[in-house]
Amino acid sequence: MKILFCLTYFAPNKSGLTIYVDRLTRALAEDGHEVTILTSRHIPVLPKFELCNGIAIHRLPVWLRLSKGVITPGLLSKAWQLIRHADAVNLHLPQFEAGYLGVVARLLRKPLIVTYHSDLVLPKVLLNKIAGFFIRLSNRIAIRLSDSIVTNTYDFAEHSPALKIHLQKVVPISPPIVVEKISDQEVLDFCTKHNIEEGQIIIGMAARMASEKGVEYLIGALKDILLTYPTACVLFAGEYRNVIGEEKYRDRILKMTGQLGAHWKFLGVDSQRERSAFYHRCNVLVLPSVNSTESFGMVQVEALMCGTPVIATDLPGVRQPVLQSGHGLVIPPMDSSALSAAILSILEKYSSKVNAEDYTRAFLPGAVAAKYLELFSNCIHQAGS
Repeated sequence: MKILFCLTYFAPNKSGLTIYVDRLTRALAEDGHEVTILTSRHIPVLPKFELCNGIAIHRLPVWLRLSKGVITPGLLSKAWQLIRHADAVNLHLPQFEAGYLGVVARLLRKPLIVTYHSDLVLPKVLLNKIAGFFIRLSNRIAIRLSDSIVTNTYDFAEHSPALKIHLQKVVPISPPIVVEKISDQEVLDFCTKHNIEEGQIIIGMAARMASEKGVEYLIGALKDILLTYPTACVLFAGEYRNVIGEEKYRDRILKMTGQLGAHWKFLGVDSQRERSAFYHRCNVLVLPSVNSTESFGMVQVEALMCGTPVIATDLPGVRQPVLQSGHGLVIPPMDSSALSAAILSILEKYSSKVNAEDYTRAFLPGAVAAKYLELFSNCIHQAGS
């Protein structure tokens, strides 16, 4: 099968969306399918075209940036060429140019599957309001034209303004998640590298530095945690310096964490093996997201795969890993006091690692790819009938 994936950013950009597509496309390519990615050349030094892990990646130069979105004038001709060649088209939203891509897929009578990762919530400044209006309009056009809509959970779809009127087309598919298996020695090496003492309480957060992640609420909670566990430390794994559109938020958070000294450590972008060691060493993983830009939180499942309980905010989709696995707590968003109480409760309740193998099995990339292939095949069949 020939499948075209369209998304605004791809590797080396790191976000939940790009990681999702990377894992899914690798699994499909390994299964022998012809996979093509159409994305932006968001860093000028990136190649316009490359073959990577059997996947053809086409990157178009960026002419203009609108908040977190981009305009790529070369999309008009390239999209027509690649969509014509594909058996099915999979758009990953939010995406500024999704509406145009959806129209082209319809004109060429190609099955159109939209994967809707999250609602778009931007800081309230004039440029963002303008960009947000056009991005949402474009996404709604693509959603309306689509044959099927993939979301991580039905819970999120029911509460999303963009999806709740199209529930008949929604197909929940778990996101593809994998964690490297590592040795006890690698965990010890990780602790040595980051000066983590044996028995020290480690609270983990794995994210990019973005306003929807609610980092400030974990900072507020940590002050209460230190009253009970004076040596406790937060490890923040993920990109925190160069996140597009989040410069002001980053500067504010760095100023706050600078006052915490050794109780807060930024790990930066890490390898898969380092991330696995991080999860294994954490006593609890926290996801204090504040709005529907977060629709699931794959890091929760990654932590559970390593036996670490999680705390997540009570948002549609985001709460599901805790509710379905039973290993963690759900708290109200934007509430440092509730977060600190939940962390203390988890530290008291869990003295050993959890076993969430039955729950996490459905997230393996091969299992997710199989569900996508079934959906693609059904849409192709319906288009031909």
